Amino acid sequence: MNRNTLRMIQTAKHTGDRLAELPSAVLEPDDRVEFDVINIYEDLEYQTVQGFGGAFTEAAAVTLQKMSPARQKEIVEAYFSPDRGHGYTFCRTTIHSCDFALGNYTYIEEGDRALESFSVERDQRALIPFIREASKTAGRPLTLFASPWSPPAWMKTNGQMNRGGKLLPEYRQTWADYFVKYIRAYEAEGIPIWGVTVQNEPNAVQSWDSCVYSAEEERDFVRDVLGPTLARAGLGHVKILVWDHNKERIYERAKTILDDPEANRYVYGVGFHWYTGDHFEALDAVSRKYPDKPLIFTEGCAAFSPEAGVWETGEHYAHDLIGNLNHGMAAWCDWNLLLDERGGPNHADNFCSAPIMADTRTDTVYYQSSFYYIGHFSRYIRPGAVRLGTSRFTDRLEATAFRNPDGSVAAVVLNRTEEEISFVLRTARGVARVAMPARSIRTFLYGA
Repeated sequence: MNRNTLRMIQTAKHTGDRLAELPSAVLEPDDRVEFDVINIYEDLEYQTVQGFGGAFTEAAAVTLQKMSPARQKEIVEAYFSPDRGHGYTFCRTTIHSCDFALGNYTYIEEGDRALESFSVERDQRALIPFIREASKTAGRPLTLFASPWSPPAWMKTNGQMNRGGKLLPEYRQTWADYFVKYIRAYEAEGIPIWGVTVQNEPNAVQSWDSCVYSAEEERDFVRDVLGPTLARAGLGHVKILVWDHNKERIYERAKTILDDPEANRYVYGVGFHWYTGDHFEALDAVSRKYPDKPLIFTEGCAAFSPEAGVWETGEHYAHDLIGNLNHGMAAWCDWNLLLDERGGPNHADNFCSAPIMADTRTDTVYYQSSFYYIGHFSRYIRPGAVRLGTSRFTDRLEATAFRNPDGSVAAVVLNRTEEEISFVLRTARGVARVAMPARSIRTFLYGA
């Protein structure tokens, strides 16, 4: 690509453009234009991006297995191929069951405090083969983190995996040892675990698998049990992420845990979800106070709609991605990679949408608007990219920009209005006058 050539990739509601390559533009000399400008400041650098991806769940894996071999290959390549797909590298999986499993399950027999019966045999049926195939398609080991939704029922105050409850104090060590068993079992399957979160949504009592930790309880578990246990087991390289819940209380949770020096030294970063609104300023607060702790989006999804192609879903993804990135997010992981025609399977009837939906009855694959919008980020902002400074002339457009490891710059601009908007993209190499159609997103690439 010529250093002064501007590539443009577009998705737009009212056109047939879906990650479509538009004719290139030329970056012209800056004529000191003042109005309708989006600036990219290439000398202002912020966080480094670790990658984008989605979650391997039992629901996703079982759905994939129900599709024909050709469709399976299509789906895996759509997400993980570095040249034909989204280039996913940063992914999540679950430590035994979650709501998107066929039912509650663990890796041990009831009451096995010694963990002698520990086995990931159930995961070997569908989940592990999915992860292996994804890694093979990506051409590299995935950066994979794992999250529990609940300890085994007998370790909890309420005696069940569902409906909240808490980890009984006398089982804290047993539960930490369970993490070690899990990590080693997956390593034995050829799947390295990069990191773990302490607990999925520790502030929520759900009708499905869930467990509650106060900020102090999470701090103490990490400081006194989980961190030291991983270290003693030779697993100190496994990253620990705290919180793993919504943004509106991320600052308070982070402060309680990270202001404790002993807990702090075991914590790699802070995970978050999107279900309670933007709260981008809360991310910024954490990033500024704890600049050495990466902010990682660990889950987000849209409520399931049987109407394929709901456009607002893709726009929601892009709006949140841009806002999170511009306020310090270092990595992003969507929820289920794949779901069936009902938005499941799900043992709690908690159905939702995924960027790719599969009708297992007809062997048909549906690409939602979210799939295309996510691709504008994951395909062109590569692991190791550094965020650059930006400014915009109007809040009708949203923008972010990154310098990739190969020196190229990728800028993403979102237009959620019902109007075409013209603007000048101003870079260190020149300017380009462009017009974006209503309800569209565009990735701009230059400089390599």
